[in-house]
Amino acid sequence: MDKADMATGTDWRNGVRIVRGAAVEGAMRDPAGNGRATAAQFAGGGAGNVWIGTVTLAAGASTGAHHHAHHEVLIQVMRGTAEIRWGDRLEFASTIGPGDFAYFVPNVPHQERNPSAADPVDFLVVRTDAARLAVKLAADPVAVPETVA
Repeated sequence: MDKADMATGTDWRNGVRIVRGAAVEGAMRDPAGNGRATAAQFAGGGAGNVWIGTVTLAAGASTGAHHHAHHEVLIQVMRGTAEIRWGDRLEFASTIGPGDFAYFVPNVPHQERNPSAADPVDFLVVRTDAARLAVKLAADPVAVPETVA
């Protein structure tokens, strides 16, 4: 314990955990993986009330319609361009690119799509619960969603 810690009586030795980018990148590109890597939680990173990680959506891929129950979710595009669709019939859509964020209220039906035939999309993802919860939905998507800026 250093002098500052001694003044407060708190042992902050484990108060900060470092997750190296190379470890996350290695997990993301692991052939046995699923395009997801956790920076905090599931792999013992220590966060108890939040999930923070990265997700890669392959070229031309899309998730199925789903929601995350009581979770609030925030994503940021780190690389690539994605289309986010949401609503009961995925009737709303917005295109987001590097540096853009998308926030999802609890229970909102949504889908992430990668319109590129060649390039993946990398997301930074934060969820307000550490549970690995995604509720798959059987949606009947509209053919042409309303574009939301």
